[in-house]
Amino acid sequence: MKSYKLFFAIALVLVVKSTFAQVTKNSNLFIELKKADSLIFNEGFNQCNYAALEKVLHKDLEFFHDQNGTQNLEQFYISFKNSICSNSNFKPIRKLVNETLKVFPLKNNGELYGAIQTGEHIFYIKEPNKNLYATEQGKFIHTWVLENGQWKVKRIISYEHKPPAKDYGVKFNANYAIKLFENDKEIEQLLIQHKIPSIAIGLIKNGNLQQIRTFGNKISNQPISNNSIYKVASLTKPITAFVVLKLIDEGNWNLDEPVLKYFTDKDIEHSKYLNKLTTRHILSHQSGFPNWRYLTHSKKLSFQFEPGTKWQYSGEGFEYLRKAIEKKFNRPFEDIAQEKLFNPLGMNNTYFYWTDKIDEKQYAVEHDENGKPINYEKHTVANASANLLTTVEDYSKFLVYVLNGAGLSKINYAEFLKAQSNEKDGIDWSLGMQMLSNLPNNETAFMHTGGDYGTKTIALILKNSKDGLVLFSNSENGMVLWQKIISEYFEGIGEEIVRRNLE
Repeated sequence: MKSYKLFFAIALVLVVKSTFAQVTKNSNLFIELKKADSLIFNEGFNQCNYAALEKVLHKDLEFFHDQNGTQNLEQFYISFKNSICSNSNFKPIRKLVNETLKVFPLKNNGELYGAIQTGEHIFYIKEPNKNLYATEQGKFIHTWVLENGQWKVKRIISYEHKPPAKDYGVKFNANYAIKLFENDKEIEQLLIQHKIPSIAIGLIKNGNLQQIRTFGNKISNQPISNNSIYKVASLTKPITAFVVLKLIDEGNWNLDEPVLKYFTDKDIEHSKYLNKLTTRHILSHQSGFPNWRYLTHSKKLSFQFEPGTKWQYSGEGFEYLRKAIEKKFNRPFEDIAQEKLFNPLGMNNTYFYWTDKIDEKQYAVEHDENGKPINYEKHTVANASANLLTTVEDYSKFLVYVLNGAGLSKINYAEFLKAQSNEKDGIDWSLGMQMLSNLPNNETAFMHTGGDYGTKTIALILKNSKDGLVLFSNSENGMVLWQKIISEYFEGIGEEIVRRNLE
């Protein structure tokens, strides 16, 4: 008897699940109710079209709001007229978050009599001569009934209202509400929406590489893989920094020795600041150099301020340091990096420039904002600031190494963990990476971004939890992913990291 009851219970659950499954987005029911939702909000709420509302509101309407109580049909109309449609110069506007909309049919003996519609929406204010601005977001549940062939909404539940997500502009706004890590199809849909050919994600948990996930294509119809090689632009700099820290740890280089001992650029050979420039200044972006000399009026290298007196991001500084190291050791910097980092860590697909070892078929070709491939340059000399070619797996191995001490002495690892310079409120720089202290849970983050036209990359690690993230994209639109993925993966910590960087 017990086994019969158990069988019946399981069968009942299966019947309920199969009959209450959501319908597909291309089904007639979904399309009809999306049009009905549009009559309530796009026509009624946004345009104050009362005739449209009358078509879809049930005479026995029940409206439940988590902040404004309950209303019947008459009360709903009064509130609608007095608060929604009373002032055209301060007009509330509602927009549906399309990807969140779901519809579940209600049947009686197999016959459709109603439906449940759920989703999320964002509310805005429209004022003259101003851009629409968001004020609130929330969720809704609509209960629809089918009467005489017409869909009528009988119950509206509007709940979980909260301030809208921060809007940092179109370059950083994924405009996609569904959590990406719950469903691979959602990530693929987001890539299509923003014309992003591919992303490669490395997830680090508790100081270990937990997972690599790849989506999209290197180039049309050529799927990305774990071994796909991206140009990661300025993510070269942390690599350079740790090669230098390894030399320091071995006693073969000095963090605070004047770099002029080994190299002097002819452009600054007569500068009064020459003997003050140190490796510490360069790795923490206090060199006084511009980002690149070719961006200056004179096209020549110069000190724009005394080294060590303030922060200014500089690719020139890292290149200056590379030349000094090569001069002292009489070796190419890339060979030193191979010996100190790439070989020990098994970074077998990482290169400072194009060589015969690279399988070009594995290259994630850069793409423009329209999703079209870009003609890419094959650099043939090392640059300590940019142009590194690597895979998400190799770069994740590097970050795991950094999180676990990088094989450095406590003294030298402590120098990396220390704030060396200040970019702005809430953002310092350590040696080679941006540093964000006093995050939620007393966490500290180290991160760096990389971006050239057609490629956008970011790497992030958390000191205490030893979690991390590597995100590569071969797209000019790749930055739209950063806020969403970082905020979802690191939650409150991620949201604060994004806020400090983008506000």
